[in-house]
Amino acid sequence: MPSRKFAEGEVVRGRWPGSSLYYEVEILSYDSKSQLYTVKYKDGTELELKESDVKPLKSFKQRKGGSTSSSPSRRRSSRSRSRSRSPGRAPKGSRRSASASHQADIKEKGARREILQVKLTPLVLKPFGNSINVINGEPEHMEKNDISHKNKQERVILSPESSYIATQYSLRPRREEVKVREIESKEQKLAPKVPAALEPFQVTTPQRKELEFGGVPGASLIMIGLPACLFLLLLQCRQKDPSLLSLPPPLPALGELWEPRVCGIYLLWFFVQALFHLLPIGKVVEGTTLVDGRRLKYRLNGFYAFVLTSAIVGISLFWGIELCYMYTHFLQFALAATVFSVILSVYLYARSLKAPRDELSPASSGNAIYDFFIGRELNPRIGAFDLKYFCELRPGLIGWVVVNLVMLLAEMKVQERGTPSLAMVLVNSFQFLYVMDALWNEEALLTTMDIIHDGFGFMLAFGDLVWVPFTYSLQAFYLVTHPQDLSWPLASVIIALKLCGYVIFRCANSQKNAFRKNPTDPKLAHLKTIHTSTGKSLLVSGWWGFVRHPNYLGDLIMALAWSLPCGFNHLLPYFYVIYFTALLVHREARDEHQCKRKYGLAWEKYCQRVPYRILPYVY
Repeated sequence: MPSRKFAEGEVVRGRWPGSSLYYEVEILSYDSKSQLYTVKYKDGTELELKESDVKPLKSFKQRKGGSTSSSPSRRRSSRSRSRSRSPGRAPKGSRRSASASHQADIKEKGARREILQVKLTPLVLKPFGNSINVINGEPEHMEKNDISHKNKQERVILSPESSYIATQYSLRPRREEVKVREIESKEQKLAPKVPAALEPFQVTTPQRKELEFGGVPGASLIMIGLPACLFLLLLQCRQKDPSLLSLPPPLPALGELWEPRVCGIYLLWFFVQALFHLLPIGKVVEGTTLVDGRRLKYRLNGFYAFVLTSAIVGISLFWGIELCYMYTHFLQFALAATVFSVILSVYLYARSLKAPRDELSPASSGNAIYDFFIGRELNPRIGAFDLKYFCELRPGLIGWVVVNLVMLLAEMKVQERGTPSLAMVLVNSFQFLYVMDALWNEEALLTTMDIIHDGFGFMLAFGDLVWVPFTYSLQAFYLVTHPQDLSWPLASVIIALKLCGYVIFRCANSQKNAFRKNPTDPKLAHLKTIHTSTGKSLLVSGWWGFVRHPNYLGDLIMALAWSLPCGFNHLLPYFYVIYFTALLVHREARDEHQCKRKYGLAWEKYCQRVPYRILPYVY
């Protein structure tokens, strides 16, 4: 097997595909199996070339009156039949007529060779929305293309996190570009065709936006099915035999379910958390860059809001306020939260109809039902109060901890215990640690899909305000009427499993966030990466060389540890594990699709290096 001729990092000349022109390139890597070099041109283009298409610099001699071209983004040479200047330059003397020039060309044919210079004009990709679809590479955090329904002109969309303006280069002469611009401005047609030499790097926009969750039918079923599933779980959990195969008891009468006092308590809870969010405590940070260049400001005081909430709960217990009222009216609280989330969703959709186009979510489709579900406006705000950011962490996540505490007190009252059971203590402690981690690392929320891509509609409103506090606390609710006696050896195993999942979850996320902030950090020098055409790099060692989504693996392990204290008599406490597995598989599939579009060949190489997605040797 022949040895490689050029080393990584070496600067050589590479032949442009389909031509006999050579340009200055840098060797990025060499594949010994295919015997192809991955090279990078000065304009950022990456290609795979055969060894016969790569020449050392010394093999090229300087030509008289100039040098060889060093990049396809500078100039390309071709033979000309005339002595005229470049199409983009005017002659020094007086202009000759077209016929005179043609006659001069015929007379001087073959007498002399001259370079026809074609000036390259950068094709600027202006930010508009939150996504871009560039074959063979895209900027980081790139999502689906956003196509205007009013303007048929093709647009290129950049992620708000990409602070730079990407450029590609066109080989079209300037006179031709001017003509094309005039046509575009008058007829508002699609962008002009890219020359054949640059077709592999052509910017494309899909004709039809891909809708998640099964499109409009799927969104409709989810909006009906999730509330029904919630009440089914809560009713079943109160049964003596909470088997999923047995029929649940009928719902109480509407007059029993709907209580104004419960609605008032829930509204008070929501607005108290909103007040805590507005307090001028905690640092203020900037989010990702929006399409208009702005970066919204967010105040990070979630942890302080939790401390204040804990103080209020402690004072309530000291004054003898019966917190178990929430346990006895749990269905009523769930209904009040559901109604509130629906009303909030209607308000969000109505206000989004007046929102400017560049403030809409890239996930919106133009269909009323789907947009009501997924959210139409990306960052709905009332003044400086960001509704989506507030609901992500405050009422639901902090409420989850309060609900767990209520279930612990209810267990002691219902089972006439002097102290809570070990199983209840484990469930409360595990989930308390999870919430504290989210609040302490609140800034990481600003780079999640929920904030930078999805709008604020029924999906997030119901999920944040209803699904999280009332289904994530299912294990604690189950233990109130279904006691489990855990031995300390078994409890030790469960604790070890929880800590293992948390370490994987936290270390993987910390490593990713540190690499995003500063890839040149000396602490990360030991990590191996794969360079991509976007200018970013993919981690292929450390936690991200173990599986492609180690943070999801940690999530799954922790979810299992939350359910194990409930024993194995019934499947109901493990509903969260089943649901969370399905959710992570959906997210993982979406991430895979996005990364394949963003990184192209580099992502394929990463998948070869890291074959397992979430579970090692399984999936």
